[in-house]
Amino acid sequence: MTVIDCQNLRKKYKSVAALDGITFQLEGQKITGLIGRNSAGKTTLLKILAGFIRENSGDVKVFSNKPFNNLRASANSILIDDQMSFPDSLKLADILEAAPNFYKRWDAEYATKLFQYFGLNPKQVHSKLSKGTKATFNMIFGLATRCELTMFDEPTNGMDEAVRTDFYRALLKDYIAYPRTILISSHHLAEMEHLLEDILLINKGKVVFHQSLEVVKEYAIALQGPNDLVEKMTAGKEILHKKQLDSLRTQVIIRKENVSLIDGVTMHPVSASDVCMFVTSDGNGGIDDVFK
Repeated sequence: MTVIDCQNLRKKYKSVAALDGITFQLEGQKITGLIGRNSAGKTTLLKILAGFIRENSGDVKVFSNKPFNNLRASANSILIDDQMSFPDSLKLADILEAAPNFYKRWDAEYATKLFQYFGLNPKQVHSKLSKGTKATFNMIFGLATRCELTMFDEPTNGMDEAVRTDFYRALLKDYIAYPRTILISSHHLAEMEHLLEDILLINKGKVVFHQSLEVVKEYAIALQGPNDLVEKMTAGKEILHKKQLDSLRTQVIIRKENVSLIDGVTMHPVSASDVCMFVTSDGNGGIDDVFK
């Protein structure tokens, strides 16, 4: 079943195009990473999918419905981000108690177990929480809703390393027990790569690629060796990144294809995280270009 269908989606803020013709489809019961640099358009896309804002043009469907002001879409989806707010008249315990009135698949026992595990204070008010504690509560709330479409926008911002690790483990275990469509936005792919089945990479408001994690891992290779030999091997190839290791040796990242290795040049795999970084870079030399 197609849960999300975006066709030529566009959104502008004054003269800035946050989304510039995005097209993709998301099938049900997968964990997909929405990956991109800051200002790539990730948050805008999620807000449109959640029905918080309306696109300028193009077509977007969530559960075959336009999400903006749509009850079916909103009742079966949730967006967890650092802008979530709850009434100050409610303590954290009150929020958890009220949640079943809004989310039909809410698991109160699961929410309570997570709440106790992370040591949250039931008498605190959401707006008064520290950034890390607020992110933890938001994560608990999002997981416990068990919405058919659960979206997280940079969910680990503010969390310490131990809590981030627990969050990823809790998400994966709960997904295995209760499969649904989960879309996680981040510009840090490496730490959550083990969760993902698909990667939707966007940059400057456009889709760069939408591929399985395994395909992205095979997207590029690194060649390393003497300058002249590497240059010979990469002539006519699509170069994603180039780094001068020293005066004699170069490392070049190219799109993966059959190449005949020359003695003295070594070939290495490129991680999915590095692939995403290199294909969205404005130049192929990286920060080292600044110091030339």
